[in-house]
Amino acid sequence: MELSIAALASNLLAPTILFFVLGLIAALARSDLSIPEGAAKVMSIYLLLAIGFKGGAAVAKSGVDAQLVASLGAGIVLSFVLPFAAYGLLRLMTRLDGLNAAAVAGHYGSISIVTFVTAVSLLDARGIQSEGYLVAVAAVMEVPAIMSALWIAARKGGVATVDSTLYRHILGNGSIVLLVGSFAIGAITGESGLNDLHPFIVVPFTGVLAVFLLDMGLSAGRSLMKNRKDISGGLLAFGCVMPIVGSLFGLICAELVGLSTGGTFLLMVLSASASYIAVPAAMRLALPDAKSGIYLTLALGVTFPFNLTLGMPLYYMLASWF
Repeated sequence: MELSIAALASNLLAPTILFFVLGLIAALARSDLSIPEGAAKVMSIYLLLAIGFKGGAAVAKSGVDAQLVASLGAGIVLSFVLPFAAYGLLRLMTRLDGLNAAAVAGHYGSISIVTFVTAVSLLDARGIQSEGYLVAVAAVMEVPAIMSALWIAARKGGVATVDSTLYRHILGNGSIVLLVGSFAIGAITGESGLNDLHPFIVVPFTGVLAVFLLDMGLSAGRSLMKNRKDISGGLLAFGCVMPIVGSLFGLICAELVGLSTGGTFLLMVLSASASYIAVPAAMRLALPDAKSGIYLTLALGVTFPFNLTLGMPLYYMLASWF
């Protein structure tokens, strides 16, 4: 079934998105609503495991081909290049110094796996096919952006702490390990493995995502409230403009690789998103003098809500045109 622009736009009223909005409103209203930290961690593990396993099973069904390799290459290139575009925009639109601009830029070359999971869920709900191996593309897009940000910071006179601790942290990041590992298990076990785990990773998926997005809404709203003095109008504008710029880079790469409409949409979502888990932790280690309140609030409090509400319908509209 083909997905129309109006149909995807109607997903603004999907339960998962509305639960995110509820959490955002509750946080801005200073409600004491909260999700226990342990529960949020378990839900995060579940979502990564489920999306990775289903992606691996899809690859086992379709096989490895040149398009998969090209897509992985496109993901790596996007992750390297996007921080430079983000840095240029930041210098044009804001008054951030070079160090903080570099730290922020690194977040916009990496990805938000929760945004990706939500996009996959929206496509699944509409019966739209996409390339399952894009889960692997998401995984390879985490690290190159960090290297680009550190290079920019060093060129602009910043002091970057790059040692074995940083590399261990990047390569051992729990989200990446689980995503890649579950993808590999799905690829090994294939359709039979997916059938075995169907009641666990398929049936409850949307419900778990709804509660998790409620928690993400609370986190986004509270981050905005806590750090609102550090976020200027220029930074707010950047947090909404950069995702669109990133999505256009993703669109170009998707067209060159030859992805389906659903796959193009997902690569655009990956290119438009900003990391608020792996990269902030790496920046705290490598660029300790950068202000975490700025880069974390932009990624989680501005770009994440923008992508979930306004960005995704726009990205699909562009993907469907091409």
